[in-house]
Amino acid sequence: MAAITQWWPNTRTFVREVTAEAKKVTWPDRKTVVGTTIVVIVATFIIGFYLYACDVVLVPAVNWVYKLFGA
Repeated sequence: MAAITQWWPNTRTFVREVTAEAKKVTWPDRKTVVGTTIVVIVATFIIGFYLYACDVVLVPAVNWVYKLFGA
């Protein structure tokens, strides 16, 4: 029963602490967000192209191994 009676004070303390911590957060400006977004998009394309190139090279190699062993 004690846990039920402590629910509201614990909740108020939690919300008060979350609010205090949220005030300490430094949010990035628009220039930083745009810059990091561009980096993520470019990195995604580079990794995608690399995986495509690996697929183009490895599919014929795997097919050759299958034909070699009669599968």
